[in-house]
Amino acid sequence: MSERALLRRIRVWLVVFIVCLVLSGLTAFPLVTELHWTEDLLRSSVSPVPEHVPGLLDWITRVRTGLDEADSAYPFLLYGTDWLAFAHLVIAVAFYGPYRDPVRNIWVVEFGMIACAGIIPLALICGPIRDIPFWWSVIDMSFGLFGIVPLLIVRRMIKRLEAAAPVAV
Repeated sequence: MSERALLRRIRVWLVVFIVCLVLSGLTAFPLVTELHWTEDLLRSSVSPVPEHVPGLLDWITRVRTGLDEADSAYPFLLYGTDWLAFAHLVIAVAFYGPYRDPVRNIWVVEFGMIACAGIIPLALICGPIRDIPFWWSVIDMSFGLFGIVPLLIVRRMIKRLEAAAPVAV
């Protein structure tokens, strides 16, 4: 594969990763509204969730109730999720470096891989402390696993691109 084609593939993977980070960040802003929509959808007559996965609906209802109460009595608590959203957006911006110059900025990809790996101990430690059901922690951990896959692919391609590039003296 030519260096140009390799660079194009790296950039496509990075754009997909960046878009996912941005979408993840943007969805953290309207959590109260999203939880109302989600609960309404799960309770609708077309949803098989109440019959097949009742624990999910119970959990969504509990989370929605907690967010409603926090939003009503302590809206400043939701400011933490605004910062979570902002962090996703800032991290997405950092991936512009590898998009522009992958070899020079491979460290950003490796940082992302470390962050993805860090999701697992965070979920395993903080989930029980915060009374999060284990199955939900597994869902959270899957984001780290799904996130690290494209980064591993990108890192491997960057290493190939680096090996193909002429050495500057």
